[in-house]
Amino acid sequence: MHSGINIETDPLSGQGKITTMLFDLDGTILDTNELIIQSFLHALDGIVEPGFGAEHIIPLMGQPLTKQLQHFSGLEDVTQLLAKYREHNLRVHDEYVRSFPYVNEVIGTLHEKGIKLGVVTTKIRMTTERGLTFVGLREYISTEVTIDDVQHAKPHPEPVLRALEELGADPATTMMIGDSAVDIESANAAGVISVGVAWSLKGGQMLRDAGARHIIHDMRDLYKFV
Repeated sequence: MHSGINIETDPLSGQGKITTMLFDLDGTILDTNELIIQSFLHALDGIVEPGFGAEHIIPLMGQPLTKQLQHFSGLEDVTQLLAKYREHNLRVHDEYVRSFPYVNEVIGTLHEKGIKLGVVTTKIRMTTERGLTFVGLREYISTEVTIDDVQHAKPHPEPVLRALEELGADPATTMMIGDSAVDIESANAAGVISVGVAWSLKGGQMLRDAGARHIIHDMRDLYKFV
């Protein structure tokens, strides 16, 4: 177990122990940050101004890919850019993708303890399944809600509500853990307990500003809640 827990939090206010945890994927449990940045730079080569880089991409990470490509390119139809992004992303996927520290240990332990686990992501199902399988997490995840499964992506509550329904979970004893404002907003709108991860490229302050109930600094901090 993790000692010296460092959690910025308001207390759980007498609520029951957490029985369900939902996780965003990219930037939360999977370190895909460099893969995403390189895939954008590849797809947008020749379209964006010279000097376009990670600092432009990071603030929008977590939003649906189509929306991001439209924003960066100024184009409405980004079909070709999507294809270019995904081709590159899949080709170099395994070179870049890793779990963040302690993720596999913590998720495996939570699963052993009977915590219901789900993933709620703005990725398509194919790359969601590939990432989870590649790092050895898929066997622990009972539901995966992807962009393919909903009409409204995060920050809308629909993806979180769908995960709750599929798991038969109570919002009051459910946490949604994420690295971007859309994760926090979706969680709060769905009535679950929102948790931001301090290892977000966007920084813990942005997640606090978005309304996160808790900020964790290490995956093992989640043990405290169960």
